[in-house]
Amino acid sequence: MTTTKTTAPTTPQATSSTTTTTSPLPAVLTRHAEAETCADPSSVMRLLGESDATPGGFTSYRSSFATGAAGAPAHFHTKATELFFVLGGSLRVLVGEEVTTLDQGDFLAVPPHTPHAFAAAPGAEADVLFVFTPGLPRFDYLRLLGRVMRGEADPKEIAESAERFDNHYVDSPVWRAELGQH
Repeated sequence: MTTTKTTAPTTPQATSSTTTTTSPLPAVLTRHAEAETCADPSSVMRLLGESDATPGGFTSYRSSFATGAAGAPAHFHTKATELFFVLGGSLRVLVGEEVTTLDQGDFLAVPPHTPHAFAAAPGAEADVLFVFTPGLPRFDYLRLLGRVMRGEADPKEIAESAERFDNHYVDSPVWRAELGQH
């Protein structure tokens, strides 16, 4: 009697070396219903997360602007790139000396030292996700901004906080003309 031995084809053994490391940044989860909100006459901001403990952190919030609402005047950041993602509606944006409209699904990244401004587009609401990286503790700035817009704090506090929050306001004739201001 003849015996036949069947062997499976040989394949190289997959080797796996799993190394688990801990990120210097903690995971951040913010439930929609639990997020702090800041409101002013033109928008509602939902504070989503800040992680500024180490380089590479972020700050993120979501703003819902009323129809035609003013957003931010011309300004720049020296440390952070500001990211915009339009979740709904339309957002009018100044970048440098150019004005454009971002619509639902559009994304914009504004690098440090670039003057920019934004507002809901004429006749439109805007729902926008903002992310700053690297992060700074900007939530205190948003809270201050809300208090100033509601008349609960002196606007000088914003100017005095420029370095702390890396928010530097500039004059933009292009943006003033876009808004119909002289």
